[in-house]
Amino acid sequence: MCNRPGFAIFLLTLLAGCAGQGSVIPIEAFDEKTAVTVGALKEPIELLPSAQVAALTSGRRTSFAYIGPVEWNRSGVLTYGLWIHIAPGNGPQPGDIRAAGTLTLVLDDGSLALSPIQALPLGQEPYKSVASWGQTAYFDLSVQTLRRMAASRKLQLDVRSVDQSIIGFSPTLDAHTALTEYVRSRGITDD
Repeated sequence: MCNRPGFAIFLLTLLAGCAGQGSVIPIEAFDEKTAVTVGALKEPIELLPSAQVAALTSGRRTSFAYIGPVEWNRSGVLTYGLWIHIAPGNGPQPGDIRAAGTLTLVLDDGSLALSPIQALPLGQEPYKSVASWGQTAYFDLSVQTLRRMAASRKLQLDVRSVDQSIIGFSPTLDAHTALTEYVRSRGITDD
């Protein structure tokens, strides 16, 4: 006879592990409206604010962010972008994420200021915005930067708030694994 509480904990742990790996799976979709093939993660990478910000907003709705790489393939011409969605909670409010100097990506080998781009107008977006009150935008992403992101153990999104303070967001799961699998699935090699 099995230990029911122990078995239940084992089963929940197993299911949580499987659910956590779901966003690692890269997907590809053909957009019939534009004849563009879009490569993205199944789910964007979730980011939460640093412990300091979380402590300040304890008991209240916290801010959160999501990021996801996107590959647009137009008849063999590949371009890349970084989709970002930020939903403010109580506490410091993010500034306009499209404004210069508002978003910085922090990796093992240094920081990178993100520059907004105009994304292709698709019939369906590669990722869904999580909160209707949030801000969503696309940012320039080169193959070199995508490789840097995948190789980095550290991934932090720094967001300049309206009051000029910095809100640091970090992944809730292992972003390194998700980005490494994405780069591999897109056929991005070191040559």
